Amino acid sequence: MKLSHTTAQNSFKYRWLLSRIWPYIKPYMFRIICGFLIAIPLGLLDGVTAFALKPFMDYVVGKQDWIFHIFGREFTLTWQTFAFIIPFGVIAFAGFQGVLRYLNDYISSWTSQRITNDVKLDLFHKLIYMDPQFYDENPSGIIITRYMGDPQTASAGIVDQIKTITTSLFGALGLIGVMLYSSWKLAFIGVLVLCIAFIPVALIRKRIKATSNKNMVIGGNITTNINETYNGNKVMAAYELQQRQENYFKKQIWDSFNVNMSLTKRAAWMSPLMYLIASIGIAIVLGYGTHLITSGQMTAGSFASFVTSLLLLYKPVKTLGGTLTGIQSIFVAMGRVFELFDLNPAIQDKKDAIELKGLNDKIEFQNVWFEYVSNQPVLKNLSLTIKKNETLAIVGNSGGGKSTLVNLLPRFYDIKSGSIKIDGVDIRDFTINSLRHNIAMVFQDNFLFSGTIRENILMGNPDATEEELEQAIESAHLQEMIADLPQGLDTLLGERGMTLSGGQRQRVAIARAMIKNTPIVILDEATSALDNKSEAIVQKALDNLIKNKTVFVIAHRLSTIKNADRIAVINEGELAELGNHEELMTIENGHYKALYEMQFKKQDVVL
Repeated sequence: MKLSHTTAQNSFKYRWLLSRIWPYIKPYMFRIICGFLIAIPLGLLDGVTAFALKPFMDYVVGKQDWIFHIFGREFTLTWQTFAFIIPFGVIAFAGFQGVLRYLNDYISSWTSQRITNDVKLDLFHKLIYMDPQFYDENPSGIIITRYMGDPQTASAGIVDQIKTITTSLFGALGLIGVMLYSSWKLAFIGVLVLCIAFIPVALIRKRIKATSNKNMVIGGNITTNINETYNGNKVMAAYELQQRQENYFKKQIWDSFNVNMSLTKRAAWMSPLMYLIASIGIAIVLGYGTHLITSGQMTAGSFASFVTSLLLLYKPVKTLGGTLTGIQSIFVAMGRVFELFDLNPAIQDKKDAIELKGLNDKIEFQNVWFEYVSNQPVLKNLSLTIKKNETLAIVGNSGGGKSTLVNLLPRFYDIKSGSIKIDGVDIRDFTINSLRHNIAMVFQDNFLFSGTIRENILMGNPDATEEELEQAIESAHLQEMIADLPQGLDTLLGERGMTLSGGQRQRVAIARAMIKNTPIVILDEATSALDNKSEAIVQKALDNLIKNKTVFVIAHRLSTIKNADRIAVINEGELAELGNHEELMTIENGHYKALYEMQFKKQDVVL
């Protein structure tokens, strides 16, 4: 699946989305409930100031004492007492509200981050088990955006938004209560206008989804561009590609700008429209309220309290367009997140897969067909048998399928038809872990991870003893290099191991393969990128690696190919010739002979 082709089709199936996010919310329900319980009084306290205006206007401004009865006894609060109590009461409530808001924000932030971490961890677990074809089809920037950016937007925002909605809901209920207490007639008008103001929100949902998806793709492309600029900095400098990369970046930035402005152009009218609707409601309330006051049906204090409540209630409506755009963006990101959870790697264990315990006899490729793109075969009906402890060199024209052939053995890809068997058992019948546990690979450009040299070597076998580690280092001819480093084996490598030379990186990779100690070894052009001096040292290390192993060698180096037990010539995806060096050189007009004379004759003369 190409991640840029997302539809996020379930973005507005709210019940479905909440059912999917529920397993991540459930472990933190106690804290979430605490946050909601705090949000309730936090919202209700919004009505305190509005409610306090009624006694302030009626008793303080009107200079009237409040006379009330409790259990048949009469009590009096003077207007001077009210004038003293009400301001301090408002301040006390504001302080209490501040404490509640702090607790609510802390609990919300903690819960959001924990949920986000859980989602990211589960997504990353899925990502590391995706098959190589998934990585072939998707740029790094899109993967980073989908697997790291979307979970941050979705899970971190959901708790905050639910908290905000809860606070706003109970705040609205509290204010509506004050309005009803002041005048049910005016409250009816105010709430009706508020409901009308919500109508435009439904009209913008699809536009938000389309824009969010476009922005995700553009953001991913920007990240890819930065990654390529970083990793390809030498090529960029050598071929003066700075302007090209900058032009790409400018285009992507402006594409993002245009997409966002397109949404703004269509969504920005919501806030002014809602503001206009709210203003009409306030105008109606002012007109009708004046009538109620002059007719003696309502006091000035009640009216002031009502208008304050109404203004506080309409305040969120003024910015509702932006708020709901953010909420809908969260749901779109959530829809994309669960698309990722529903992805499954193309390469999986079959139901009753068995463990591969080693190689006892032979490896067979039987009538193998393979294609990366439908109806464009890379390997065509290829059959080949390799006996235990045999070294098979694979040569042929560029793009003919050599690397593809060896990548099929550890099931980086699955064949279209035919079979690959180890000791008569189809490799698809083995568990993927046990299959790959029996194969060590050394590539042309071996990837070293951030960390120390020791850590990179031990990746081949984390349980290796110190003696086994020393043996691997010696066999890979790494002793001198390690001795020259200030921290020796514990020297930290830069990203991709770029602080080492090409030959040094290859020997670390060979040591990693050696310590794995597998019966099958694959060397995919392991020395082709090295100079003659480095190649000679690496070749000695490789000779140690392949002793008493079943070996597949893709190489252009004369010594490796000539010393192989057999040589397979792959031409345009087919097995063209098979035999040892001497046998293949006797074939007139043979593919191997032509390749040898073109690529190796001069080197043979020098040797």
